[in-house]
Amino acid sequence: MTISKTLISLTFLALVSACGGPGDSADVPVAQPAEASSADIGNHVVHFSAQTTDQLPQEVARAYQIQRSPERAMLNVSILRKSDNTSVSADVAVKTRNLTQQLKNVEMRQIKEQDAIYYIGETKIANRETLIFEITVKPEGEQQMSDVIRFQRQFYTD
Repeated sequence: MTISKTLISLTFLALVSACGGPGDSADVPVAQPAEASSADIGNHVVHFSAQTTDQLPQEVARAYQIQRSPERAMLNVSILRKSDNTSVSADVAVKTRNLTQQLKNVEMRQIKEQDAIYYIGETKIANRETLIFEITVKPEGEQQMSDVIRFQRQFYTD
């Protein structure tokens, strides 16, 4: 399996299985319905996910120079053209904040591997911190940025 397929598989698996949490003495959070992990923006679909970087295999983290840590979150965004399901380059802007409205710096960088194009960014997180991600994209060939794609994710570092 290529590193990009591994990265995608692990990212989406982490979204689905993000049930890990704090120790036995902590309150167990109430289960919430799964949030969307993609958004339709006209001629394109934006796929997105967030996970702690310690969930990445060492070889993937090393290949993409990602620091593995339970105290670091990684946002992964990819844009596919609907007509042929092909990855496209885009301008990707992210605004990230926590529930107390503190801004978190998440600088996105492009990764190309064969036909796949991804945008990843990392930030430091605290245990039980919820981050709200606001993503806008302007796929190559489009004239304007998309509407804001908003999702949130709570992270557990213990």
